[in-house]
Amino acid sequence: MLTVGLTGSIGMGKSATAQILRDADIPVFDSDAAVHALYAPGGAAVEPVGRAFPGVVVDGAIDRSRLSDALKADPDGFEILEEIVHPLVSAAREAFVRENRAAGHDILVFDVPLLFETGGEARVDAVIVVHAPDAVRRARVMQRPGMTEAKLEAIIARQLDDSSKLSRADFVVETSGGLDDARRQVADIIDALKQRLANDGAR
Repeated sequence: MLTVGLTGSIGMGKSATAQILRDADIPVFDSDAAVHALYAPGGAAVEPVGRAFPGVVVDGAIDRSRLSDALKADPDGFEILEEIVHPLVSAAREAFVRENRAAGHDILVFDVPLLFETGGEARVDAVIVVHAPDAVRRARVMQRPGMTEAKLEAIIARQLDDSSKLSRADFVVETSGGLDDARRQVADIIDALKQRLANDGAR
């Protein structure tokens, strides 16, 4: 089985690329979706995060805007939050692997926005980086409700620069050419991964 990391900075088209992979019957573990589930009513992170950051629980769920405000006010907040959430996401990831291995899938993709920033590339066999020119990325992101230049710059500041990501990628999907072009690129990547599996099996 091959495990593949999927990453890319905000606005690069990573979510669309993940859906293209799913459409090709490649299971994708969405780490952001896993965190949303942990923060939702009944989620395993609600109680410990609420203890660490008083006032962020509303109607039995983590209010992400309140949590964001709490993190801004606490220099150590991100580290504290990661200590709580990371093991829970890891458990969800392990369950995903078990289920899909049992189902016979031999390629699994892990959609992780901060893959390189958290050292996640060491836990996968290959990395796909999704990319678009900066002007395209900014135009996409600024269309999002509530987005401002200041918010965008704060997000970008937490992410590894694009040239470093591209230099460490095994595969790159360039999304500025539209969905059909991206689908062709993803199909080529899947073919390459299957060939790698075949070669590994022949050894």
